[in-house]
Amino acid sequence: MKATVIDIKGNKVKDIELDDEVFALKPNKSSIYEAIKNELANRRQGTSSVKTKAEVAGSGTKPWKQKGTGRARVGTKRNPVWTGGGVAFGPKPRDFSYKLPKKIKKLAYRSIFSQKLLDSNLVILDKIPLENAKTKEFLTAINPLIEKKIISDRISLILNEKENNVYIASKNIPWVKNLNCDRLNAHDLYYSEKVVVTEESLMRINDNLKIKD
Repeated sequence: MKATVIDIKGNKVKDIELDDEVFALKPNKSSIYEAIKNELANRRQGTSSVKTKAEVAGSGTKPWKQKGTGRARVGTKRNPVWTGGGVAFGPKPRDFSYKLPKKIKKLAYRSIFSQKLLDSNLVILDKIPLENAKTKEFLTAINPLIEKKIISDRISLILNEKENNVYIASKNIPWVKNLNCDRLNAHDLYYSEKVVVTEESLMRINDNLKIKD
């Protein structure tokens, strides 16, 4: 399939050919859900912890005898029913991360890119010319795209290692999420209003996600 490449001013430069199996796929919502769930689970720290009745301070002796006092029987003041006692079935440190099959993850990326292209939310730039890694210079450069409403807030900017100046200049802008073309992120891609990618990075993505024979 063909896709349009524009310059930083929003003018059409050329059309490029992309693989249908990557950018013209019927989006698979199940794979997108699984990829996003996996990424969010892998981010969890899992450091929540409470003390059990074996760990809280306090005597382990029986407060009073079992019978004859008229009060309820109790074995220790550290039991979960009492104030200051341990917590029953509370959280303990654990690892929430798990591995997702590569085929499902790749299918999720292909589905997201296909949906973004179908909805005209994939913006392909020939390049982002920056002389210095300055945020002000980056905002000035992309201002024509903002004025023409080609991009708005909450964008994912996909770059490669050669575009380090652009990465540095844009990394502290709150509505721009920087991604590397070789290390994508399904959550940020899916929830971005626009995905902005340079032509070189897009061709790398095209090669990385296409189905190998």
